[in-house]
Amino acid sequence: MEEQIAETNEVSPSQAGGYPELAAKYKAGEELNDVELDIIADVALSVLRSLLAHFDAGDSPIEEFEGDEGELILDVTEGDLAVLIGRHGRTLESLQTLFSLLVSRKLGFRYPVVVDIEGYKNRRRDKVIGMAENAADRALRQGRSVKLPPMSAYERRLVHIALRDNKDVETHSEGSDSDRHVVIEVL
Repeated sequence: MEEQIAETNEVSPSQAGGYPELAAKYKAGEELNDVELDIIADVALSVLRSLLAHFDAGDSPIEEFEGDEGELILDVTEGDLAVLIGRHGRTLESLQTLFSLLVSRKLGFRYPVVVDIEGYKNRRRDKVIGMAENAADRALRQGRSVKLPPMSAYERRLVHIALRDNKDVETHSEGSDSDRHVVIEVL
């Protein structure tokens, strides 16, 4: 695996410091250079392609870009992959969990890498952010807390991020398991 990464980046893991040193640098909050980010991206792409191969989609094009919060986003852009999204994105959530565990295991540390299928998460992200902003407006108009419907951890995080700069409201999560939801309170 490391040899494949070395061939792709024309640098060996030992030249880049190896994964334990990469992990230490990342955990210390130091900024990673382009070569180190390429190593992470190559590991993530390799894991994703191996997972997609089980769905006869190992050769699907994958767009790679940086998200708003510094995470690496891998968007599988072609193929009939609705089966990987599933009802309300639940299959994609499971794929994300499995993918994250495999990537973390190969790297030796957890780096935020998001898998998206045909832009589903991006569309859902926009919808959740819109819902959060509307709920915050409603909370301010009504002068009381607003409880959003149950959401995945990823979607709850989106709500917290979307409203963190709003000085008039505060967010927190309540509930457990599949009933966990965000509450928006007026300050």
